[in-house]
Amino acid sequence: MAVFPEGYRTLRAGAEAVGEFEDRRSRFIAQLAHVSSEAEADAFIAEVRGRHHDARHNVPAWILADGRERCSDDGEPSRTSGMPTLDVLRGSGLADVCCVATRYFGGTLLGPGGLVRAYTAATQAAVAEAEKSGLVVEMTLVTPVTVQLPYALYDRVTRLCADAGGKVTDSLFAEDVQLSLVFRSGDEPAFLAAVRELANGEDLARAGEPRFSEF
Repeated sequence: MAVFPEGYRTLRAGAEAVGEFEDRRSRFIAQLAHVSSEAEADAFIAEVRGRHHDARHNVPAWILADGRERCSDDGEPSRTSGMPTLDVLRGSGLADVCCVATRYFGGTLLGPGGLVRAYTAATQAAVAEAEKSGLVVEMTLVTPVTVQLPYALYDRVTRLCADAGGKVTDSLFAEDVQLSLVFRSGDEPAFLAAVRELANGEDLARAGEPRFSEF
């Protein structure tokens, strides 16, 4: 079971990649999608099972960024389908993803080794398709920071933000300026200290809770 304390790779929300493999007329279709919870994984599995209701097997495997993971052989011989599918996801470094590998039986038994190879190949094809299509994104642990400041300090604070490796995600201009910033977690203390020094000890900037996000 893997945990991703600093960052991980996943598919873009709403994206789906498909890979196929055929062996002795048995057709294997691996469908890979972004999920952010067990409930979303269950919903995607149900959707694919509905899409391929006439298939012999719909083999699910998912892995989340918090380390939870699960797979099922869905009626195939033990450890010939769900585990190979999950192993491909682990090896790819992906998290917050669910793969359902659908099998349409071609009339010939493939044996345990043949099944492992087929489910592995279909899932690898789906991962490769996601990479090729630009659907894979890097998720980084980031810390949001909100700054309330007078207009006179705007240019200097935005420069301090850039110097510390941060990004401005939103700006609200009213009686004063409110900036929404984001930093890779661990980079924000230097910015907070620099703003406090600029404001002669006044706390104009406030850090929020860290979260995973594209950066």
